[in-house]
Amino acid sequence: MKRRILLCLAIALMCGITAVAQDAKMQPLTFWYEYTVNPGKEAQFVELVKTVGAPVRDKLMTDGVVLAWGVQVPLLRIPGNATHEIWYTVADWSGIEKVDTAMRAQITRLDEEAMKSGPGKKGSAGGATVTSRMMEIADVSKTHDYVTRELVFVAGPPPPAGTLPYARYNFVKAKPGKGSELRKVWEKYNKPVLDKLVADGAVLAFGLAVEDVRTDGDFTHYVWYATKDLASMEKVRAAYTADRDKRSQEEQDVISAEFLKVTEPEASRSEVTRAIMFHLGGMK
Repeated sequence: MKRRILLCLAIALMCGITAVAQDAKMQPLTFWYEYTVNPGKEAQFVELVKTVGAPVRDKLMTDGVVLAWGVQVPLLRIPGNATHEIWYTVADWSGIEKVDTAMRAQITRLDEEAMKSGPGKKGSAGGATVTSRMMEIADVSKTHDYVTRELVFVAGPPPPAGTLPYARYNFVKAKPGKGSELRKVWEKYNKPVLDKLVADGAVLAFGLAVEDVRTDGDFTHYVWYATKDLASMEKVRAAYTADRDKRSQEEQDVISAEFLKVTEPEASRSEVTRAIMFHLGGMK
C-alpha cells in the first residue's frame, strides 16, 4: 500500500455492504496483510490462506463480525512492492479483536495437530507449523500490516457469486493540517462522479480512506473504487473526462487549484489490483 492519486480503492473491495454504508455514522475498518511471496510459492500461499485463515473469516462473516474479506494481487508488478494482500473488513476495533483472537486460536490448534501428526503421515503438514510454512512461502521480513478507516463509503447491490473484482487505489498526501479540506474538495468535485457510476452499475463500490493507525508516511488518504472488470474502468475515466469537459476553463482551473492547495502532487501514486479470492456477506 506504499503506492497508490486522487481522482478515483483495499477494501477494497467491500462492495455490497450497503446496509453499513447507509449509516452515516458507520466508518468500517479494513485490516490489510501485505506479503511478498517467494517466486514459485504462489499456489502454496493460496492453499495456506484456504486452510488457515479462510475458515476463521468465513465463520466470523456468518456471525456478522466480518463484513467481507479477500485476497488480491497487483495487476502491475513493481520491484519492492508486495505480491499479495489479504484483507478483511469489520465495523470497528472490537471486530479486529475477535478476528485476531480467533486466528491465534486457529494457528495454535493447527500447530498442535501438525506436531502430533509428525512427518510422513498422509494428509499432514509433515510436522511443519503454520509459521514455519509461511517462512518458507514468503519473505516475512517484508510483511506490512495496515488498518484503514473509511471516511466515506458507498456501495451498490452485492455482485453475483463468483465475482472477482478489480480495484483501483489512488493514493494522495495531504499537506499538513489540510486533511479535512481535502475531504471537502474531493466530496464536492469527485464524489458526485462516482455516485453516478455506482447508480449506473459501472462501479460496484468506492470510498475515501485513511490509515487509522499511521504506519506509512508515503500517503495520508486514498480513494478506491471496485469494478467487475477492467473494461468498467474506462467508463470511470470517461465519466471524469465528461464532468470536466462540461465545465468552463475557468472552473476547471479553480478545481485544479483547490486540489493543489491541499495536496502534494509529487507524492501521488496509483495501483490496480485483481481479486483472487473474494467473500462477501449476502453475495447471491
